[in-house]
Amino acid sequence: MNNNPIIQDHMNACNNDKLYRIKNAALVLPTGICRHKSLIINDGKIVAIEDDKLSGERMPELDAKGLFVAPGCIDTHVHGGGGFDFLDATPEAFRTIASTHAKHGTTAIYPTLAAAPLSVFRQSIKTCEKIMDETPQGARVMGLHLEGNYLNKDMCGGQDPAYLSLPCENEYKALLSETSCIKRWSAAPELPGALDFARFASKQGVVVSLAHTVADYAMVSEAWEAGYTHATHFYNAMTGVHKAGEYKHEGTIEAVYLIDDMTVEMIADGIHVPPAILKLIYKIKGPDKIMLVTDAMAAASCEEGTFIHNGRIILEDGVCKLADRSALAGSVATADRLIRTLVKQVGIPLPDAVRMASETPARIMGIFDTKGELACGKDADIIIFDPNIEIKTTIVEGRIVYNRL
Repeated sequence: MNNNPIIQDHMNACNNDKLYRIKNAALVLPTGICRHKSLIINDGKIVAIEDDKLSGERMPELDAKGLFVAPGCIDTHVHGGGGFDFLDATPEAFRTIASTHAKHGTTAIYPTLAAAPLSVFRQSIKTCEKIMDETPQGARVMGLHLEGNYLNKDMCGGQDPAYLSLPCENEYKALLSETSCIKRWSAAPELPGALDFARFASKQGVVVSLAHTVADYAMVSEAWEAGYTHATHFYNAMTGVHKAGEYKHEGTIEAVYLIDDMTVEMIADGIHVPPAILKLIYKIKGPDKIMLVTDAMAAASCEEGTFIHNGRIILEDGVCKLADRSALAGSVATADRLIRTLVKQVGIPLPDAVRMASETPARIMGIFDTKGELACGKDADIIIFDPNIEIKTTIVEGRIVYNRL
C-alpha cells in the first residue's frame, strides 16, 4: 500500500465504492494497443470497456494517465518473496509473498512447494486453504503447485536431494483426497510409478508437468499420453541433445518441441534462459503454448551475497545459485521483470509478452472463464505500467492493492 495520504484517500474511494472507472488507458490486448479507453469496474468485475470520450455516468475515477493497462499476471510457479518461502507454511509467509509479488504485477499466484517432508506439505495445504478463503490484500492465492518430491536426483538442481523419492501411490492418493487445493504437480516421468501417478492426478484435475528429468523422446511421448501436458521451467533441469556413446541422442528439450500441444513455461529473466533461447522457444511454441513464471525464491528481497537456506544458496548476479556455484537454484525474478526482458532484450511484442503472463497461464490452469484478459464479465485483475514496464498500479478483483500513480 502507498502511505501518501492523497493517493491513499483515492485508493480508499475506489475500494469502498463497488463502481468506478479507470480512464485514459492504453489497453494491452492480444490484437494490439488500444488507447484512450476506459474500463468500468463494478463489484470486482469488468462490466464495460468504452472510449474515453463516450464515458458519461459520474463515478469515482482512477486516471491511468495514458499508461499501459493490462490483465494482471498469473504466476503458477513461485516459491517465495519478501524474505519468506511458502514452505514456511504460515499465514504470514503466504500473505507477505502474495503482497510482495502484487507490487510487481502478479494478481493471481500458485504457491509452489519445493521438495520437503510430507508433514510440511500437509501444513502448507492447511495454510493455503485458509488463505484462499480470505479477501486478498495482495495477489489472489489460487491453489498449490507441488514441485516435489517425485524428481530425478540426477537433475535435482536447487532441490534438496534428501527429500526426493519415487512416486508412492498411497501417498499421492491420500494427499489428493485430503484437499482440492493442489492444482499443479511437477514430476520426473521416467521414475518408476510416475506414469501411474500422472494418470491418477490428471483425472483429479491436476495439471501434471514434467520436471527435473532426463526423459528422452520415447519417454516424453509416453508421459504425454499418461497426462504430462506441460514442461516445468523449460531448458532448466532437463537434458538437451547429447552423445550416448558414439551416437547423438535427443533430450527432453527436443522431445517437448516435437510434441506440438505440450505447453511450456519460461523463467524469462534473461539468466535462466538466455535471450536467444527465449526467442527460439517463442518462435517454435508461440505465445499460446508458453506461460511466464518467476520461480522466485525468498531471496527476491535479499541483497546480493546474502546466504539463505543454511548456506546452501546465495544470491549473486541477479539470480539464486547453489553456494558452490555448481547450478542455478532459483530466481529472484518478478512478473514485471519477465515482461520487460522479453520486450527489451528479446524483441517480443508487448501484447504477446503480456499474453504469456496472463491469458496463457489462465488457459493452462483452467481459469480463463474468470481471469487472464481484459473483457466484460472477467475479474478486474488489472495492472498499470509505464513504457519501462514499471508497475504503477495493481488491482486484484477490483481492489487496488498497490498504487504509485
